[in-house]
Amino acid sequence: MVLKNSAIFLLVLLVSCVAMSGAARILEDTVPSKEEHQPEVPSLPKVELPPFPEVHMPPKPELPKVELPPVPEVHLLPKPELPKMELPPVPEVHMPPKSELPKVELPPKPEMPKVELPPKPEMPTVPVFHFPKPEAKP
Repeated sequence: MVLKNSAIFLLVLLVSCVAMSGAARILEDTVPSKEEHQPEVPSLPKVELPPFPEVHMPPKPELPKVELPPVPEVHLLPKPELPKMELPPVPEVHMPPKSELPKVELPPKPEMPKVELPPKPEMPTVPVFHFPKPEAKP
């Protein structure tokens, strides 16, 4: 049953695709060029506007000056004096003298064997295809 339904669906899909492509082809053939369908647009007359009227603003009213109340004085407590503390002197550190490490001689590096590589293969070239020239029709 499922196979039958899917086959019917595919058949309907194929028919609709064929119909759409046919309709699109007909529309392409019947669409006129843009130049034929552009009607002449009459030019609009230029309208002169009356001059902008002058606007007189009333004078700004003077606002009364507002006096702010004086800021009250704040009496801060005096800062207490901190007692002066003396730090103990930093003790001197005597480091033992650096002992020199014995110099170690490494064995010489072994030489790597020379390997001869095979010659590099050449890249294959792409063949060039020349289209035949069409004959002139009489």
